[in-house]
Amino acid sequence: MTTWLRDETPHDIFRFLREGDEGRHQTARVTSDGAAWLASAAGGRVAAGGRGAALARWEARPASPAVLPCGTVFDVVNVDPVFGRRMLDRLWSEGPGSGPVAVHRGRMMLFAAPGTAQRLPALLDWEEWGEEVPRPFCHGVGDAVTVPPLAPSGTAGPRWLVAPDTRHPWLPGPEVVLWACVRAVRALSAADVRVSIFPPADPGANVYDVSRRR
Repeated sequence: MTTWLRDETPHDIFRFLREGDEGRHQTARVTSDGAAWLASAAGGRVAAGGRGAALARWEARPASPAVLPCGTVFDVVNVDPVFGRRMLDRLWSEGPGSGPVAVHRGRMMLFAAPGTAQRLPALLDWEEWGEEVPRPFCHGVGDAVTVPPLAPSGTAGPRWLVAPDTRHPWLPGPEVVLWACVRAVRALSAADVRVSIFPPADPGANVYDVSRRR
């Protein structure tokens, strides 16, 4: 078993993360507790290849991304980045906030409660605003996602917008994600409405240029 998955080990690979935890709040950087939470997604099992190999590489190179399975510790809702930013605005300005959020390959990944990937598409189908929502990709049981490095790498690869910073981060469920989708659509629709206090102009009326009058 890789030491990346152990809480009790003389070789503490999270030490360099804890050194920067106190006195700072860095939403884009994983804390040692957040790293332990991510590690728990692997279920404590390491095989010769696949996800176990990815975790072993992450232990050796904390500045590299890793692949973790969804469905047990978290699901991931993968959305268009512009629409995702609107969702985050609503979650943080009017709602309960968000869980960890990352960006990868031009998409935004919102970490959600297990089961969200299964229920959210059906909720969107029932919602009258659902057709206005850019269809998200939902990753749940049987899926795996690439997560950003433990330590910022300074490259153009995956990165955290809201990094995990606790062993038990709050994760939005499908109803909260649906609420954020609907609020984002309504906010966009409201921004497209132009309201004027003047009545519409008569198309047959004469229009005079008075800008040069003295």
